[in-house]
Amino acid sequence: MKFILGKKLGMTQVFGDDGEVIPVTLIEAGPCAVTQIKTKETDGYEAIQIGFEKLDEKKVKKPQRNAPFNFLCEFKGDPEKFEVGDEIDVSSFEKGEKVKVAGTSKGKGFQGVVKRHGFAGQSRTHGTKHDERRGGSIGSAYPQRVFKGRKMPGRMGAERVTVNNLEIVEINEEENILAVKGSLPGDKNNILEIVKDN
Repeated sequence: MKFILGKKLGMTQVFGDDGEVIPVTLIEAGPCAVTQIKTKETDGYEAIQIGFEKLDEKKVKKPQRNAPFNFLCEFKGDPEKFEVGDEIDVSSFEKGEKVKVAGTSKGKGFQGVVKRHGFAGQSRTHGTKHDERRGGSIGSAYPQRVFKGRKMPGRMGAERVTVNNLEIVEINEEENILAVKGSLPGDKNNILEIVKDN
């Protein structure tokens, strides 16, 4: 199992061998350090905890002394293949490999039904006034309540999103940068979890 934590830098484009333009997202991936190994005997499950972006020694607080990193994340993996202190970087991935990337999408605040759910809105003629983007009727006379899950206005975005089957187009081992084909969730500097897609 291959995995790493990274930071989204932004999007650009590269040219393939056949001259085709490929849109890519640049990720500053690692280096990450293995901070803890969880086993069935001690924790009830198997996982590898890794840390990303080491903290300045002056800023480390008492609870962070065992793992002085800005970001910690657990991944499923074989505990026997890792040891505490091992370093994980982009060299563990290969060009052309498929990965899945998870992160938090951009928050868009409170939105109406047209933007949030793709409603068509109402007619702008025949007596309609200030109602073009309203949701309309939300139920019948019975039962006298709103069903759970009804598509209505509300907060949009800022949710965990996973994108599967993405191809690694380029790897820059000197600067720890992965170029992944396509767009990824979140704004610049968003933390992403990158795992090899089976």
